[in-house]
Amino acid sequence: MIDEKTHSAVVLKRLDLSNFRNYSVLHLDIDSGPIVLTGANGAGKTNLLEAISMLMAGRGMRGAGFEVLLAKNSPVPQWAVSALVDGPFGPVRLGTSWQLPDNGTGTSRLGGRIASLDGDATVGIGALAQHIRLIWLTPSMDRLFSGPGGDRRRFLDRVVSVTDLAHSRAISAFEKLMRQRNSLLAEADYDAVWVSTIEKQMAAQAVAIAAARLASIDTLQGHIDAAQARDKARGKVSIFPAARLILQGSVEALLRDNPAVQCEDEYAKILFDSRALDQAAGRTLNGPHRSDLMVLHAEKDMEARACSTGEQKALLVGLILAQARMVKSQFQGRMPVLLLDEIAAHLDKDRRKGLFDELLATGGQCWLTGTDTMQFETLQTKAQFFTVKDGIVSPQH
Repeated sequence: MIDEKTHSAVVLKRLDLSNFRNYSVLHLDIDSGPIVLTGANGAGKTNLLEAISMLMAGRGMRGAGFEVLLAKNSPVPQWAVSALVDGPFGPVRLGTSWQLPDNGTGTSRLGGRIASLDGDATVGIGALAQHIRLIWLTPSMDRLFSGPGGDRRRFLDRVVSVTDLAHSRAISAFEKLMRQRNSLLAEADYDAVWVSTIEKQMAAQAVAIAAARLASIDTLQGHIDAAQARDKARGKVSIFPAARLILQGSVEALLRDNPAVQCEDEYAKILFDSRALDQAAGRTLNGPHRSDLMVLHAEKDMEARACSTGEQKALLVGLILAQARMVKSQFQGRMPVLLLDEIAAHLDKDRRKGLFDELLATGGQCWLTGTDTMQFETLQTKAQFFTVKDGIVSPQH
């Protein structure tokens, strides 16, 4: 029986894999609380989390091509992921699969991927989002604050997309239009009228993207500030420092102070005025594809990139927890499923315990991986433990 807390969380109750990465076949029954996967590097822990992440639109937590996910020496040219999920509308069977196209190249639209909802394979992958929301944290994200701006922008857009399902489509539309404009500008005698038409369409998508980002950043900051205020009222100091978020971008700056229609006109003019520069550069130099997310350690008033490795990881974990609260507030009060890969890295013992306490307090389902069971000793009686070895998942007793 699902306890009262679980009613406020999305829960995977069963997971089935077929020919996915190093899993030829997997059938796994799951409890509602934390799930801990331990095993050596390369055993398949991350592959399991990646499979779950395929239940949302996009290419999952690793961003890999669908053809790469097909198990080596698979007897059939198809991988599949299916899960029994208890979400806002009760238990439902969600699934997604990909089949190698007949031409053997794996390059057809969407790579031959389909989705299914209670056996109905006519639905789009976006339909699954009505029943499940996922948030993940991977080791590659540990370099988020010190890495290139593009990484932070993609992180921000993932944050936005979990609650705003139209955001990814707006980004795809903008990027397609931008490629068309770049191609036209590459011609010595381009059609200026056609370029103007494209620039107006780009402006509409750019403002939609910027508006969604600003709304999500403001909401996320609100959840961070609210948690900090609650801790202060209780005389508690959170083990995860509060962040201050600043979105840097030309279109976002315009939208902060002007109506959307005016911003569209302004950005279209910027594109018109920069044609010569963009033509020389071979790319569009101004727009939402150049925006960046600045993260500050609020208490120290210090950029995250200047913080220690441990502080950066703690800031990142705090952001993920705040995002989970934000998603819950916008997803019919349901806590999303958290996929936390190698979560113990760069966290000392106190911060690990603090994280596990926070996760238990949410009442949500979270999947955690690590190489050493001892990293999760404080969860021994509160989580479901599995050992992963060579694509085989065995319960620990």
